[in-house]
Amino acid sequence: MNDRDTTGLRTRLIDVGVELVTREGAQALTLREIARRAGVSHGAPRRYFPTHLELLSAIAQRGFGDLQARAAEAGGDSGTDPRARLTALAKVYLDFALSQRGMYELMFRHDLLESNRLGLRETSLPMFGALVDLVGRLRPDAEARIVAGALWANLHGIAQLWGWGSLKLATGADDFPPLLHAALDAHLGPEER
Repeated sequence: MNDRDTTGLRTRLIDVGVELVTREGAQALTLREIARRAGVSHGAPRRYFPTHLELLSAIAQRGFGDLQARAAEAGGDSGTDPRARLTALAKVYLDFALSQRGMYELMFRHDLLESNRLGLRETSLPMFGALVDLVGRLRPDAEARIVAGALWANLHGIAQLWGWGSLKLATGADDFPPLLHAALDAHLGPEER
């Protein structure tokens, strides 16, 4: 088998995994099912991904790339004030979480991923770094990494609870933006109007 065939099958396995997680969720990502849908023997993925975790990590890396591209598109205007940029970034995060639920679940399950391999940390940590930077500009009085972590946890909670229907039921809200703004106000202080 030549290098092009190897690269092609490796890419196809990742593509199948991305499609599978998008349609059926992270629980559907078994090596056997990915191999079946890729049209190869159930042992074939092991030639390209020695562990199941490595294949899951490669699939998650695609998700991080997609999320990064969406975030760059939404917050690319360097002239925008930090609060507006942070609001745009948080909205993109929540939109992604709710529209790509299976991928989102996989991406943040570092207990399932080989985060030291395949550049996964290099893909995911810069997004958190951007959050820390924006929080630092808005809250110079606080430890930005801790406030950013608390804000991220709050956004993750909104995404999970909204996706499960719990927040909609409890708050009566029709959409998540009021919750997003309340989370930003809680962590950054009320927005000056």
